[in-house]
Amino acid sequence: MSLTQKLRAKHPYIVSIKTHCGGSPVIAGTKFPVRSVVFYILRQGMTPEEFVKEFSHLSLSQVYDALSYYYENRGKIDKELSLRECDLKIQAMPNNV
Repeated sequence: MSLTQKLRAKHPYIVSIKTHCGGSPVIAGTKFPVRSVVFYILRQGMTPEEFVKEFSHLSLSQVYDALSYYYENRGKIDKELSLRECDLKIQAMPNNV
């Protein structure tokens, strides 16, 4: 086992379940994707404190664990965010063909 593998943090609040969000990582006990936490906090500029006021079923511990998970899996989550943003842009396009 490499040193990097030994040093990887455990994420008690993050799970990946095939039946939730297509297997994307979510906050345990919810269907709230890590990518959504990243979107609101890192892309939209909400603070974690504002975020938990808006989504009161989540705790700061869960939010910070989601952010920690993101930083360890940045490529994967960024790819999910890009795909999701593309899907939203396609849905927003008028049907004038």
